[in-house]
Amino acid sequence: MATANPAMNEGVYLRAERATVSTGIMTVQGTVVKTAILLAILLVAAGYTWSQAVQGSSQLVTLLLIGGSIGGIILAFATVFFPKIAPYTSPVYAACQGCTMGAISSYFETKFPGIAIQALGLSVGVLSVMLFLFSTRIVRATEKFKIGVFAATGAIALVYLVGFVASFFGAGIPYIHDSGWIGVGFSVVVVVIAALNLILDFDFIEQGVSRRAPKYMEWYGGFSLLVTLVWMYLEILRLLAKLRSSRD
Repeated sequence: MATANPAMNEGVYLRAERATVSTGIMTVQGTVVKTAILLAILLVAAGYTWSQAVQGSSQLVTLLLIGGSIGGIILAFATVFFPKIAPYTSPVYAACQGCTMGAISSYFETKFPGIAIQALGLSVGVLSVMLFLFSTRIVRATEKFKIGVFAATGAIALVYLVGFVASFFGAGIPYIHDSGWIGVGFSVVVVVIAALNLILDFDFIEQGVSRRAPKYMEWYGGFSLLVTLVWMYLEILRLLAKLRSSRD
């Protein structure tokens, strides 16, 4: 199974144990519940960080941003390599990502009032649309579709990586971060690719259910879906910021 989400790949199921009567079997309903719990934790953490930003606790917000970012990366790698610990690491990962999202959102909100709620609303809307398209089989996760999304996501990751390395030398990739039509167009493409990754994520969870994966993989499925949702939200936030800047 080709999937652009690093948390969702064939190797995960190979590392996971086979389900037994004692461990239970992964279900779609169970995965939905676990995902909802993780989203609730993320929103609570984001809300707390946001409130601290509103109160002017800039030092605390900075610490939450740095701690959330570093903690999220460490927990993500640990969960990918050891899926069995997902019930314990994924809630903490959701909290870390919530702190990161809350800090970043508050920064954009100070520059563009109302942008955070717009980005959140659009993210929920895109998630709903993609879930409808997948459940009705209007869009199918065929092998060609998976490979195409994987290649596009890899190209975006490469662009960001080159830009990150170039920043250490005082350089960068021109235009894509600006509010001009090239920058806006680039962000639109990234948001679309992030949305298409949701189809792969839904398919990955469905495959886990059909493989009769163990119960703890429901937490892993929620964690993996959260990876894509956070990425998509941040990209939508960047796109809206560019659109606001271009109007100004």
